[in-house]
Amino acid sequence: MDKISSVLSQFRLDNRVAMVTGSGNGIGRIAALALSEAGAHVCVSDLNAASAEKVASEIKESEGSADSWQLDVSKNQEIKKTISDVVEQHQRIDILVNNAGMAKRGPTEDMTLEEWSKVVQTNQTQVFMCSREVGRHMLAAGTGAIINVTSIMGLVGGGLYPNLSYHATKGALVNMTRALAAEWAGRGIRVNAIAPTFVRTNFARAVLADPKTSQSIVDRTPMGRVAEPEDLAGAFLFLASPASAMVTGHTLAVDGGWTAI
Repeated sequence: MDKISSVLSQFRLDNRVAMVTGSGNGIGRIAALALSEAGAHVCVSDLNAASAEKVASEIKESEGSADSWQLDVSKNQEIKKTISDVVEQHQRIDILVNNAGMAKRGPTEDMTLEEWSKVVQTNQTQVFMCSREVGRHMLAAGTGAIINVTSIMGLVGGGLYPNLSYHATKGALVNMTRALAAEWAGRGIRVNAIAPTFVRTNFARAVLADPKTSQSIVDRTPMGRVAEPEDLAGAFLFLASPASAMVTGHTLAVDGGWTAI
């Protein structure tokens, strides 16, 4: 029993401060709830201030600790200021989940440079900005965990529809995770990623609403279903906690076997 208790204690996040971007709903919300339940104070950040406040209230109603922050990750100066304000208020950030993202689906030949640039900023550049700004504080402390939310579409080249900018940026996150992990491993910072399959959230609503596409996803998935947001909770907790103390540079596919075939 003592050994089991010792192992389970490695998943605790007591006295840690976590910041989760895009956590007003969907996958980010689940990450925030999971980290809170393990004992972390969670800074819930989202473009939609009301959504961020709603999740923070949900955490507090469950006897967790949280506050909310409005953050538009398309604005680099806003990223810098928000992270500075979070650190000023809480003195540190121990865990960063880079979850905010977007997609612009459609044929590549019809994509404008403006559309491409917006996806690159939201899915890739903001991860660099958040990781750099939070990383400076983590490096000063000599400890920290960063989790990037990529996608199975960052691990494979083909999807069920054209979505080049999403594929490209999510693939970039996989290698950014490796590169940053290698750079900071000797200084106490672990950097990992989660690559979800199609998850039943607002983000995927339009895709899953089409019966043919939805059935194609189910047929292509060895486990025979799309993911629910709750299916990702354990992955976030594992990579954020001391339970994964020897894991860095890894992308964990939570995909029902999609990338196994």
